[in-house]
Amino acid sequence: MDDLTRSSAKDPRGDAPRAEAMLETVVAEHQSGLLLYAARFLNSAAAAQDVVQEVFIRFCRSWTPEACPRDRLKFWLYHLAHNVAVDHIRSESRMRKLHEDHADVERANAAPGGAAETERRQKLVLNLVHKLEPAQRQVLILRLQDGFSYKEISEVTKRTEGNVGCLLHHAVKTLSAELKRLELA
Repeated sequence: MDDLTRSSAKDPRGDAPRAEAMLETVVAEHQSGLLLYAARFLNSAAAAQDVVQEVFIRFCRSWTPEACPRDRLKFWLYHLAHNVAVDHIRSESRMRKLHEDHADVERANAAPGGAAETERRQKLVLNLVHKLEPAQRQVLILRLQDGFSYKEISEVTKRTEGNVGCLLHHAVKTLSAELKRLELA
């Protein structure tokens, strides 16, 4: 048995060193993936750090091996990260609008040609991704960035695999149509 299955974040015996070691192990294993996921989902590295910090705080307060076995921990953490990120979006909607306006200004100021054109197109696509509805954005990021299968995305999002496929299809279709519209404009 490893440390995660022998103890929980709420160690009833008060074994703080073991609980601390367990937390360090979980953070080391999952922090970078969660940060990348949250940063893409929120379009903000700073906000992603806040979200992931909150995920690990909640992990310390509530995780038990009985509630979520070690082999399910990754999906539990991603699901928790999604919920915290959605809460962040709801509380920071004005900031998101401000960011989208800033991205529009940068896109308008980008000079066409060479590396600048590639950078402009990347910013355009990322801006369009962030304009997708949250559910579409979430499954698209999990699929393209993290390489999750439909089944794994289903487990993280608590949606059916069919719904995940539908959301991905509509996200790609929406992005494609918007890119064509903007490139022709």
